[in-house]
Amino acid sequence: MTAEIADGAEHFLRAFSDPEAVARYAEGPRRFVPGLEALHRMTGVLLAEQAPANAKVLVLGAGGGLELSALAEAQPGWTFVGVDPSREMLQLAERTLGPRMAQVELIEGYIDDAPDGPFDAATCLLTLHFLAAPARQKTVRAIHRRLRPGAPFVAAHGSFPQDPEERALWLDRYAAYAIASGADPEQAGSARAAVDAMAPMLSPEQDEAILHDGGFRNVRPFFAAFTWRGWIAHA
Repeated sequence: MTAEIADGAEHFLRAFSDPEAVARYAEGPRRFVPGLEALHRMTGVLLAEQAPANAKVLVLGAGGGLELSALAEAQPGWTFVGVDPSREMLQLAERTLGPRMAQVELIEGYIDDAPDGPFDAATCLLTLHFLAAPARQKTVRAIHRRLRPGAPFVAAHGSFPQDPEERALWLDRYAAYAIASGADPEQAGSARAAVDAMAPMLSPEQDEAILHDGGFRNVRPFFAAFTWRGWIAHA
């Protein structure tokens, strides 16, 4: 499958294939995403509410391996299929996981390259904001088709008000948080400009509607941190 990436997202996708940028990847999410480790822990808690002790979990956007590592450590009985379009990021995931790779199968590609399942749970963290609305809708439906009835799905990504004035304010806060977390101000400014140029960004209301339209029920927000939002839903 060729992802329908909207204008502005290419900056990030190119970075995920740059060996130097990939080597520094672990620094970025922690500086730009408030509460990243807590997000991973909450994701595990929410999935465990319904997923069995031997759950098979689909992780879309698995490159880097941060959430895979956190989930595999918390749930040694679970197995994971991690999907990501960047070979370099999947190689980083292997290094991040180390011996926990025994619980994981990694696939280079997009959602259509994932097995049909059925899976007991799924996650898509820090990923869907790269897709324009039509591709996001298709991806959410494809995830839903691969889940058992009632299976939990956690999605979290960039999602904030899109009114021009309010959008600018939240982008300023996005950069300010990164600087306060130790990011180089020039790097933070470049990241802000790149996000500002990214057409796919949607409001939380639009993102929630996409989850409903994709077939999910009981869609509930559980995470809000500056420009980031997260939801728990069920197939």
